Amino acid sequence: MRVLVVEDDAAVADGIIDSLTHSNFESLLVVTGQGCLDAMPSFRPDIVLLDLGLPDIDGTDVCRAIRRDSQTPIIVVSARADEIDRVVALEMGADDFVVKPFGMRELVARMRAVVRRTGSSDAAAPVPAKRFGHLTIDPRAQRVTVSDIEVYLTPKEFELLAFLSGDPGAVFRRSEILHSVWDTNWYGTTKTLDTHIASIRKKLGDSRWIESVRGVGFRFDVPG
Repeated sequence: MRVLVVEDDAAVADGIIDSLTHSNFESLLVVTGQGCLDAMPSFRPDIVLLDLGLPDIDGTDVCRAIRRDSQTPIIVVSARADEIDRVVALEMGADDFVVKPFGMRELVARMRAVVRRTGSSDAAAPVPAKRFGHLTIDPRAQRVTVSDIEVYLTPKEFELLAFLSGDPGAVFRRSEILHSVWDTNWYGTTKTLDTHIASIRKKLGDSRWIESVRGVGFRFDVPG
């Protein structure tokens, strides 16, 4: 996924770029609104992370300018927390609004959810298969094998496993998982998540692939 980061605060920008690189996203940083508009045609981002307080053009005007020519998903990332700022940004064409300070896991989850919801054409770009011991997860083929034997997961089970395995060893909160895998509009019971986890564990043949972290959520790891 290509991410255009529009942020003039060096400390914030460095943190975002580092986290996106760690998540295997290709990113480009620009520090002005005009820089964003100039970069759009050549970089062709899958999503734009847009600050509002830019030194040359207000972020809402940049958002409106992008939306005139493109349907590229836009997430506003801003310190402005007032409801009116959210409303204006959304009316100008933003797809989501994240208030600083924020957690990078939440931001990445929102990015994935927005791209999935908006149906960005590049969201399905080929992703190389990942191998964890004798477990292989192939996002392009939507295929999972254990010791070279295919394991049949439902689409939602595959999406859940792919999400958790995206950062092995990290603990994901239930809310993060539901937000990313079941979309931002999920209001159902978290028992659905437990049911899917139980099913994946059974199909993989070892419950240690997905560890429960009491009171928090779940962690993907390679069984020792």
